[in-house]
Amino acid sequence: MKWEDLRRSKNVQDRRGQNNQSGRTSSNPRGRGGGTNRSSGGLLNLLLPLLMSSGGGKWILIIILALGLFGGGFGLFDGVLDQSSNNQVIQTTTNQQTVNTDDLASDEELDFLAAVLGFTEDYWTQTFENYDMVYEPTSLVVYTAGTPTGGCGYGDSAAGPFYCPADQTIYIDMDFYHQLATRYQAPGDFAMAYVLAHEVGHHVQNLTGIMDEYNSARRGASENTANELNVRLELQADYFAGAWANYVQDHGLLEIGDLEEAMQAAYAVGDDTLQEAAYGRVVPDSFTHGTSQQRQNWFYRGFEYGDFEHSDTFSGSIDI
Repeated sequence: MKWEDLRRSKNVQDRRGQNNQSGRTSSNPRGRGGGTNRSSGGLLNLLLPLLMSSGGGKWILIIILALGLFGGGFGLFDGVLDQSSNNQVIQTTTNQQTVNTDDLASDEELDFLAAVLGFTEDYWTQTFENYDMVYEPTSLVVYTAGTPTGGCGYGDSAAGPFYCPADQTIYIDMDFYHQLATRYQAPGDFAMAYVLAHEVGHHVQNLTGIMDEYNSARRGASENTANELNVRLELQADYFAGAWANYVQDHGLLEIGDLEEAMQAAYAVGDDTLQEAAYGRVVPDSFTHGTSQQRQNWFYRGFEYGDFEHSDTFSGSIDI
């Protein structure tokens, strides 16, 4: 990606190398968080009529609306770090940790993320304006090992990149930047750009009220139903990441191999691929983010269309 001449977002905090041992969250990092400070429901009002006109997905839509749902958000793996009902953090005694500076991302890598975040701000500001809404940018915290959040407890590297709806902030352990290329076999700068754009997609879901709708619906859903719906939520965030990639292409900033890097990253974090690597078997009923093929397909769909109108992951089959 040709990013060197892009403006840098001012909404980045650098916590690399800090020993932030303030506590641990009482919540499971696979949990759900509530949205705050939403924009108007303009996007939701746009998408619902589109869904109502989707012939083949009519009955799926009825079921989803009966649950009060259209959307939600998590992170690339376990997504939105849990925000408990009272935002209580359980304090724990931890040993002082020494951070190995060899594991820290370089200043250039941090600079790259600031440029990518800035370009997502440009895209979503323009897109929200097209729907008579105002985009409120998310913040990005880059850290090492662990860090406190502004309402979602304590975040650590085990959660992977995640978005906290309480403080509207994305958290990325910078060691993940390196793991993406080694552990997950997804090298390249645009692979990491996809990761950040996916998390920004969850922020979009938060601003538009989609995440609140999801939180309300999930409380009354069975585990299997919640998992199935959550897959659809994650695939929508992948679509939004692809729509941003379309914007990158329109500005002539994509380089040869960039799209393939993002597609490989989407494949690497599919539920089936991760489960096969970790356990040697696949359990479809436990999927929460979608298969590798589904994640690639929805990212590419966003890249192909670059709009809101084709972002419906809720009516009809997700195997497009």
